[in-house]
Amino acid sequence: MISPFVYSTCVVFLFGVSFIVFRVHVRRDYRNLGQLGRFTGFLEGAVWALFICFPFLYNPPIWMFSWSREIGILSKIIGLTAVISGFVLAFYAMGWLGVRRSFGQDTKDLKRTGLYRFTRNPQIVGGALMVLGECTLWPSWYAYGWGLSYAVIAHMMVITEEEHLKRIFGSEYDQYCRRVPRYLGYLKD
Repeated sequence: MISPFVYSTCVVFLFGVSFIVFRVHVRRDYRNLGQLGRFTGFLEGAVWALFICFPFLYNPPIWMFSWSREIGILSKIIGLTAVISGFVLAFYAMGWLGVRRSFGQDTKDLKRTGLYRFTRNPQIVGGALMVLGECTLWPSWYAYGWGLSYAVIAHMMVITEEEHLKRIFGSEYDQYCRRVPRYLGYLKD
């Protein structure tokens, strides 16, 4: 188990890298190129890879094959259901939208059908379900911090993408934002 200091340092590093990638590089590419460049797309993927590897810092080596503490059957069911549902939701949304669109390479029209009628970011909602499920299956303060990190990093990415979509689609995007929540619920922004 790592120390809280090392964990906190890694979180701060991840936040810093995420800010530089999403709020500087991605934003610049969207403004200058109208899409993500290859290098920036690679950086975006690297941020998510770092995030996905985070549980390996604080969980024991066998964490993926057993629960770190004895959790109840209800927690196991809820956790597994959330992970599986989130996976299906995120990857279905990505497949439906298309890989090039999902990675900022194609913005010829605004998608407002399918899952995008209920949330402007079904992939992010699916990712959140996966993270919450894992936090339920392997509960610890480190895991909860990891969940909070997901929210911060994903939100940085989303607001950068929204700036870009507003620049491209203008009032059409504004109307869409008024009708459909950013994530879930009744709040539209």
